[in-house]
Amino acid sequence: MVRIVGEEVEEAGVFSIEEALRMADNLNLDLVEISPNANPPVCRITDYQKFLYQQKKKQKELKAKASKVVLKEIRFGPNTDEHDFNFKLNHAKKFLEEGAKVKAFVFFKGRTILFKEKGEILLLKFAQELEELGKVESLPKLEGKRMTIFIAPKVAKK
Repeated sequence: MVRIVGEEVEEAGVFSIEEALRMADNLNLDLVEISPNANPPVCRITDYQKFLYQQKKKQKELKAKASKVVLKEIRFGPNTDEHDFNFKLNHAKKFLEEGAKVKAFVFFKGRTILFKEKGEILLLKFAQELEELGKVESLPKLEGKRMTIFIAPKVAKK
């Protein structure tokens, strides 16, 4: 026994599988199982190719509406001076306003690894300057020769 639903069917209800197949055959359409876990299972009499096309179209629309996360990187040195810092800060502000995540990192070359504290202070200052536009996802952490911090844009309240 299956429950029949659909626009093409004038009498919806519960039928045997053979009756449902015969009804679909008379209309030159297909019997498509919509909800197999229902009791009784729900079927629709429809054009299966059209059904597949509509499903694919819905998936494509959902995919198009999904937000794509863009990650922008900003590189500092441990001895970055004030002007360069402000220049990169303005770029980061622009990136956050556009809705992109910002990955700021301090790259330690050679012996500059001795200035880990300077790099951490620089990144924390950077995060503090961007506080009104973005929120810090992770605190500065050292991975090899890089100390990184991630800043995500704050969601605009609607």
